[in-house]
Amino acid sequence: MAIKHFLQFSDFSRTEFEYVMQRARIIKQRFKAYQTYHPLVDRTLVMVFEKNSTRTRLSFEAGMHQLGGAAIYLNTRDSQLGRGEPVEDAGQVISRMCDIIMIRTFEQSMIERFAEYSRVPVINGLTNQHHPCQVLADVFTYIEHRGDISGKKVAWIGDANNMLYSWLQAAKVFGFHLHVSTPKGYEMDMSLVDADNQHFTLFDDPSEACAGVDLVNTDVWTSMGYEAENQARLKAFDGWIVDEAKMARANTDALFMHCLPAHRGEEVSAAVIDGPQSVVWDEAENRLHVQKALLEYLVIGKVSN
Repeated sequence: MAIKHFLQFSDFSRTEFEYVMQRARIIKQRFKAYQTYHPLVDRTLVMVFEKNSTRTRLSFEAGMHQLGGAAIYLNTRDSQLGRGEPVEDAGQVISRMCDIIMIRTFEQSMIERFAEYSRVPVINGLTNQHHPCQVLADVFTYIEHRGDISGKKVAWIGDANNMLYSWLQAAKVFGFHLHVSTPKGYEMDMSLVDADNQHFTLFDDPSEACAGVDLVNTDVWTSMGYEAENQARLKAFDGWIVDEAKMARANTDALFMHCLPAHRGEEVSAAVIDGPQSVVWDEAENRLHVQKALLEYLVIGKVSN
């Protein structure tokens, strides 16, 4: 039987996502009720970090402990991966000593090579090209607040980064439509978009992209690894801030999301991120719950309890 990985959002079918979200709801309810639930007793998650993290490490490490298992943190700076050990060799060795692996790194090709040689499931905790766990939490958060996301309109305002490419895959899986507005020079790389994906429209004007949408989403203008471009990006992204005027173009019950950390006054105004339409704190917490459901599904399969 082939090992199931979660390397990008399109790796799961809609049916699988619906199951994982159903489990996330149950697991979250148990967490809020302080009910012990340990389906992963004696199971081990290895977390490999090449990029720094707050939410990813905390949500996976806490989540694995809450499921009764153990989580081991590895950083490439203090492991053999950082000293040139081939990814393929590391995949074979690490996967013989644990039950599931999460990797947060730069290139998608690295995690794909690792997974090819792994004997256990591998989860993408973030790469330069994709951030599927975050978008899974975002879609779950929208459904929690507003119900089915199918047929809805979602605006992406800002950089064409890993979040956008995962949102594009999510739009195809769930059947919603994405309004994309990126500054000139920072457009989407169409080689990262499925040729048959018709679930998005490009907008030159970010305000127009927000018109009539049900959810407005943005991210920092300078992602990790692009710090040298910060000043140029601040100039290029002028006008792409999600402020009260842009939110006013969205539907009256539209939500605002940001995967965090945020820079108030750059990609989003304080009035929006701290305002009544913002669900960023629920969104951040939901990383914990959806990833616990994901860990459960990938390690032991479907359960009915």
